[in-house]
Amino acid sequence: MMVRDGTGMVDITEKPPVRRTATASGLIRLRRSTIEAIASGMVSKGDVITTARIAAINAVKETPRLIPMCHNIPITGVDTEIALEDSAVRVRVRVTSVGRTGVEMEALTGASVALLTIWDMVKSLEKDEQGRYPDTSIEYIRVDEKLKDR
Repeated sequence: MMVRDGTGMVDITEKPPVRRTATASGLIRLRRSTIEAIASGMVSKGDVITTARIAAINAVKETPRLIPMCHNIPITGVDTEIALEDSAVRVRVRVTSVGRTGVEMEALTGASVALLTIWDMVKSLEKDEQGRYPDTSIEYIRVDEKLKDR
């Protein structure tokens, strides 16, 4: 007897390919001194903004390998905006595709990995005496927009 647990990818074979766009964002709270180090290029691991952009692009392309039920879809564009604020860095990732399923998971993955990359690059500036991160947090990761051409 075969037992089916309901786990599997959704069959999108019959859906027509259309242009799809999704934008996701989030922010990482950091010490003001860390923001200043990023802005002045004084982070020992290198250029935080450029590295976070590259990490976002790589993450978008790797989403189906990271999230088991995501389809492997053709990515036609990734745009990453990174803005320094007084006590945070805001990341926004816009992903486009022409395919049979949405790209919100790719946008969310891109934004999340960009934020994690920023944390990794500045963690030495954020640690307290006990090696903890009392001022550092990643917040508000969300889908801002999802569009599908008709």
